[in-house]
Amino acid sequence: MDVFFGVISLIIGYLMGSINAAVIISRLLYKDDVRKHGSGNAGMTNMLRTYGKKAAILTFLVDFLKGVAACLIAMLLVTLIKGGSAIAKDIAVTAAGMGAILGHNWPLYFGFKGGKGVLTSFAIMLFIVPVPTLIAFGIFIVIVAITRYVSLGSIIAAASLPVMVFFAGDVLAKSAGGGLSVQFIFCVVAAALLIVRHHANIGRLIKGTESKIFSKKK
Repeated sequence: MDVFFGVISLIIGYLMGSINAAVIISRLLYKDDVRKHGSGNAGMTNMLRTYGKKAAILTFLVDFLKGVAACLIAMLLVTLIKGGSAIAKDIAVTAAGMGAILGHNWPLYFGFKGGKGVLTSFAIMLFIVPVPTLIAFGIFIVIVAITRYVSLGSIIAAASLPVMVFFAGDVLAKSAGGGLSVQFIFCVVAAALLIVRHHANIGRLIKGTESKIFSKKK
């Protein structure tokens, strides 16, 4: 039954994650498609560079809330049907979170071409592992403030999160005879996916051609 709820939650999360704010907002407000501009990425940073702060803020709100909503719906579903056992909730919430990330990256409604899932991943991780996520966010802020590279901040923060989750809880769990937690496994997979999705950015960072945030358009 736990696997069944996990699959259902994954599907729900994917359908919600496929509601790509950047594509919808660029089409409704600007009669355009953000994927035709800049990096071609349907995310908040490209919206900021292409249309400005208003578009970026709207994108932030939708992409953040859809990740949290997917997790809440999965938790509510398990609670109402199964009574809310801890392991069932963990599986359902992490499955919904992963589904939302996959939906944002490869949206069903927009030709499977979406964003990199940074903001949606942040919202979900904040819901699942709040303290390590806030620390990772602090690392992100420091890196971006120093380098002005959003991509570099995202990559380093993503890589640091599983490490903090592991030492925060899973070392203790293993010493007590338990295994790795569902939350840790989720963070590893989500972080790896986020870094892989930044492969083009990594190439541009190495070459020194990556765009910096708030840089003026040529």
